[in-house]
Amino acid sequence: MDNHLTIVDHPLVQHKLTLMREKDTSTAVFRQLLREISQFLAYEVTRELPMTNKVIDTPLMEMDAPVLAGRKLALVSILRAGNGLLDGMLELIPSARVGFVGLYRDEETLQPVQYYFKVPTELNKRLVIAVDPMLATGNSSAAAIDLLKKAGATNIRFLCLLAAPEGVARMKEAHPDVPIVTAALDERLNEKGYIVPGLGDAGDRMFGTK
Repeated sequence: MDNHLTIVDHPLVQHKLTLMREKDTSTAVFRQLLREISQFLAYEVTRELPMTNKVIDTPLMEMDAPVLAGRKLALVSILRAGNGLLDGMLELIPSARVGFVGLYRDEETLQPVQYYFKVPTELNKRLVIAVDPMLATGNSSAAAIDLLKKAGATNIRFLCLLAAPEGVARMKEAHPDVPIVTAALDERLNEKGYIVPGLGDAGDRMFGTK
């Protein structure tokens, strides 16, 4: 198994992803499925969080019980589609700090351009999980990770719903220290940069825009 890429092949994840891929799935159902899958993915991406112990009282006795250690997590949504993963993850990790990175692709240069950046303090002391449903070319994802590193983040993971081989390769080249967790590695990108077979534009399907 490639340590850089983890594919979450849990049956419920794969089943829900198939429903999301179907073109006739409604916006409301798509959004609900994304929220549900995001919690399974959050479970995987947080598997190795550092733990410590604290003394608590159960109804029967005192015990030394495990709790999360260190600074609160930082979840960073890559706008706008990242918000769909963010919502579900926050239900699971409500105390997480939240940041946003806004990037768009310049149609002439095809390079990502930053238009918004707001992240929690002390990123160097936090596990930072960047979320975006689609890892396609990998250019905007790599640019978002660049920005997070400039802001001090040293322990970063990238969480997506679907990945293309081209995007995984681009991220591995740009950020070999950032593990990727995804629900599926699809076949390829088409000539327009969409993941194939994919599920179309995640943002449009989530928000009902075209």
